[in-house]
Amino acid sequence: MKRTPSLLPPEQVLFDRVQVAQHRRRAATLDWPRHRFLFNEIAERLAERLLDINHFFSLALDLGGRDGTFGDKLVAMKKVDRVIRTDLTEVMLDNRTDAAVVADEEFLPFKENSFDLIGSVLGLHWTNDLPGALSQIARSLKPNGLFLGALFGIESLQELKACLIEAESELKGGVSPRVSPFTEIRDAGSLLQRAGLALPVTDTDLITLKYENPFALMHELRGMGENNALIERQKYFTQRQIMLRAAELYVENYADEDGRIPATFQIIYLSGWAPHESQQKPIARGSGKINLRDYLEK
Repeated sequence: MKRTPSLLPPEQVLFDRVQVAQHRRRAATLDWPRHRFLFNEIAERLAERLLDINHFFSLALDLGGRDGTFGDKLVAMKKVDRVIRTDLTEVMLDNRTDAAVVADEEFLPFKENSFDLIGSVLGLHWTNDLPGALSQIARSLKPNGLFLGALFGIESLQELKACLIEAESELKGGVSPRVSPFTEIRDAGSLLQRAGLALPVTDTDLITLKYENPFALMHELRGMGENNALIERQKYFTQRQIMLRAAELYVENYADEDGRIPATFQIIYLSGWAPHESQQKPIARGSGKINLRDYLEK
C-alpha cells in the first residue's frame, strides 16, 4: 500500500507508520496464531459490549483488525449483516474470502456516512494523530452509527519499561525511547467528543499475563507486531549487556515464587455514537425543577 505523507508537523510525528506495517507483516508471516491470544481476548470483550445494546447494524467496518477476529465475532453474535475488514498489510488479509481492504487508520479511504458500526481493536495507539483518526471514523459513520474501540493505555508494559530504563541508565548513563507513549484514560472521553461523537463512554481493564522469562515476553511482543516503532527509536541493535541487565532486573523486581514474570496491559475501551436526533440530549443548564434550598438544613 502506498503511504500518504503525514499532514502533521514533523515534531508531532511520533511513530514510523511504515515500520508499524512492517512489524504487522512480519507477525503475519512468522507465527501469528501462536501470539494472537491478547488480541483475540480484547476483540471478544469489545464485541460483547454489544450484548447490552438492542440494535442491529447492517454494515460494519473491522478497522485494522488483523485477520478479522472482531468482525467474525460480530457475525457470530448476529449483530451485523455484513462486515468489511481492513488491515495495514495485505498479508494479514490473505486468507479472507469476504470484503477486505488494505487501509491506514490515518487516511481512511471510505465515503462519509458509510457504516452503521466501526470497531477498532488494538490499532489506534500507533496513530500519530489520534484525534484526526477518530474524526475520520466519526465522518465514516452513518447518523446514529456506533464506534467501538480498544487501545493500549499508558500503564501497559510498565514493568518492562522500568527495567529497560534502569538498565540503560546504569550502563550508558542515558536512555533511548523504547516503549510507546500510550494514551491516558483521562484523555479518552474528550478525544471522542472532539471527534464529534455523542454519548461518549470510556473505561479500562488491567490484564496481567505471565511469562517464563523477560525474553519470552519480548518474543511475544514481536509475534504480535507490537515492538518499537517510534521515530526516535534506536536504529541499531541494543547492546547485549543492556538486555541481559534489564532481564535480570525484571526477575529481581517482579518474578513470582515460580520464577515467572508478569506483564501488565492496560486496555482503554471507547464508545461513541454519530449524532442523531433520536438520541438523548443533556438537560439545559438552569432548567431543573428542584430547588436544593428546600432540602438543605437551615
